[in-house]
Amino acid sequence: MWDMRTLAVILARAGSKGLPDKCVLPLCGQPVIAYTIGHAKAARRLTDVVLSTDSVKAQEIGRSMGVRVWPRPAELATDTARVDDAARDAVLGYEAETGGPVDAVVILYGNIPVRAPDAIDRCVELLERTGCDSVRTLAPVSKQHPDWLHRLDGDRMVQYRPNSIHRRQDLEPLYYHDGAVIAVARRSLFGPETAGDPHAFFGRDRRAVIQREEDSVDIDTRADFHRAEALLRARSESSGAGIPE
Repeated sequence: MWDMRTLAVILARAGSKGLPDKCVLPLCGQPVIAYTIGHAKAARRLTDVVLSTDSVKAQEIGRSMGVRVWPRPAELATDTARVDDAARDAVLGYEAETGGPVDAVVILYGNIPVRAPDAIDRCVELLERTGCDSVRTLAPVSKQHPDWLHRLDGDRMVQYRPNSIHRRQDLEPLYYHDGAVIAVARRSLFGPETAGDPHAFFGRDRRAVIQREEDSVDIDTRADFHRAEALLRARSESSGAGIPE
């Protein structure tokens, strides 16, 4: 058994401006959110899983897959609502129902159907081993590196960071949060400084688990959906399980 009591909170909203109802859209034979639920259930370092959502369809899917469901209040389900507020709401509800505080929280977005199989456990392990405040999965920036970006003055290009780098191999290694996993100590999620800063819940000691770009797909658009579909089919073919229908 692991020392930390770690709760996974899956966040899913019914509304979406880019792709309506994306968390319950059918993808390779399953609703999009079913993949995240499956990832959480397969993780070895999670104590329990709760789905926070205002989507009736997502709630039904969660219950059918055997996870706790926490109906998200309407004020925490808008497109301006903060992730940390929704997570805290679910954690407090879970703790009230189970009679004890958790040590750590893993935040999983319900619109990410593609994750590396060990991503959740790697993040929780690093959080526990180092005692840091938070761990996030990151992926390397490639062709959209800041040294290859430009501002525009009318139609005139102005380098974002002046340089003469022409080979990708010579770019400074930089990383972006791919959204796959956020593991955070409870003390950081509920820290007093979180009221005014939406990133304060990550704490001061922020660590990273590095992934490949293809290890995660965050579905916001139809193009993202099709990319996730292609990657899931490719994984099925490479594993010999066949292409999902």
